[in-house]
Amino acid sequence: MSTEPVDELWEHYGRTASRAARDRLILHYSPLVKYVAGRVGAGLPANVEQSDLVSYGIFGLIDAIEKFDLDRGLKFETYAISRIKGAILDELRANDWVPRSVRAKARAVENAFSKLEGKLHRSPSEAELAEELGYSAETLQSVLGQVSLTGVMALDEWLGDRHEQATLADTIADDSAGPGALFEMHEMRGQLASAIERMPDREKVVLTLYYFENLTLAQIGQVLKVTESRVSQIHTRAVLHLRSRLQAMERELA
Repeated sequence: MSTEPVDELWEHYGRTASRAARDRLILHYSPLVKYVAGRVGAGLPANVEQSDLVSYGIFGLIDAIEKFDLDRGLKFETYAISRIKGAILDELRANDWVPRSVRAKARAVENAFSKLEGKLHRSPSEAELAEELGYSAETLQSVLGQVSLTGVMALDEWLGDRHEQATLADTIADDSAGPGALFEMHEMRGQLASAIERMPDREKVVLTLYYFENLTLAQIGQVLKVTESRVSQIHTRAVLHLRSRLQAMERELA
């Protein structure tokens, strides 16, 4: 691996756009791909090979390197992680590895959250959610377990029609953006914070530890003293809950 400082690599690539400089940058940042692939792969079926996820992610890294604008003053790692994950998810979606029945269940849970919040003016309990769906408590946990396989798409799905092609990672402040873009990002962050604040404490903890502290589901289970599968269910419920809140906000502002 090249020992050339990464700043010099970027400067050289910026001046020359040479294939050799790009390849050295790919090599330098390749651990990012393994990191993202590991997090995405944590909730996937065993038949999805980690090496395939890494291969998909490499295309995202290449795209990030080729499109990154040094003059904007952004941190490349933040930019690249979003693109790497997007490339992996795009390929998974293209292969349609999630059964339609599971997608339908995810939508049903999301709609139930939205309906109950509108009726109760608070976050519904698991018992209330199960009753709304016509499930027993055990069936709801089983459904959440199935839906958790789609959780890799959850918070990095598009956040709504008004913010087409905007992901959670894109809400990170960019001081070089224009006033209009800054206003939209500020508004989006406010919506996200408001939606999270209204969630039950355990759901907030799981989202915070997973997305902002970068803990694995197993590590979160140790913190909460529950099993990894239970954390996965809480994460899935939290994400569907959050998405239903964001979509409700979108409708109110439309």
